[in-house]
Amino acid sequence: MVDSSATEGNRGPILGVLQESDDDGGITSGGWRSEDGKLSWGYSSFRGKRASMEDFFDIKSSNIDGQTVCLFGIFDGHGGSRAAEFLKEHLFENLMKHPRFLADTKLAISETYQQTDMDFLESERDTYRDDGSTASTAVLVGDHLYVANVGDSRTVISKGGKGTWRVGGVLAMSRAFGNRMLKQFVVAEPEIQDQMIDEEFELLVLASDGLWDVVPNEDAISLARTEEEPDAAARKLTETAFMRGSADNITCIVEHQGHPIALKALESSSWRFASRASD
Repeated sequence: MVDSSATEGNRGPILGVLQESDDDGGITSGGWRSEDGKLSWGYSSFRGKRASMEDFFDIKSSNIDGQTVCLFGIFDGHGGSRAAEFLKEHLFENLMKHPRFLADTKLAISETYQQTDMDFLESERDTYRDDGSTASTAVLVGDHLYVANVGDSRTVISKGGKGTWRVGGVLAMSRAFGNRMLKQFVVAEPEIQDQMIDEEFELLVLASDGLWDVVPNEDAISLARTEEEPDAAARKLTETAFMRGSADNITCIVEHQGHPIALKALESSSWRFASRASD
């Protein structure tokens, strides 16, 4: 099962629903737009050729102490779906409750992700399962973006006139949630990068390996920029990955800032935040 949710802060909701659908092809998609039109995002998720679905995702938004907060996450399970589902249910809720969430967001992310990993391991201590999950997450606090990765995951940002920024290069299995039997070898401490959002920022793409296995960074940005609405962009990316032969579950989130991407100049390079497997 795949789901997404929105959380209202103390000041009330900031989002309006664009659409949500689950068609006969099994692709679940939908999206939202902020009331002021400055933010919009969409998602698309597809079981694909796999017998079971181990991708989960979560999208939350809130207004905390006058700060607009948006959280996006894709959790790619392995060995079962329980770890990814646990992250979808608890990770962002725990993060927003951290006492230093606004004052020291990096610290809050690091501590919350490791604590949530311990919570999951505790919840599974009487079972014989050994589920694990990667996580690709983006946290937007006002105009400050934090990208955190655990495992072999990737987030790509399109920002006009800039180059490529690569994070990590660690082995995929050196960072993961869960995997109780391998815990002495893997940790859930995230790699975190942050930057201010300015007028050059265009869009952000988070996706599971089902996309990145067959769609390079620049292709993903080019495809996403052909669609005016982010839900349509996310769906296009999911369908493209399947058509290119992806054998994995495919889940994608696209977030837009400001004006529709289709109205912008087509010359833009990508910023990439990644923790990729190295040989």
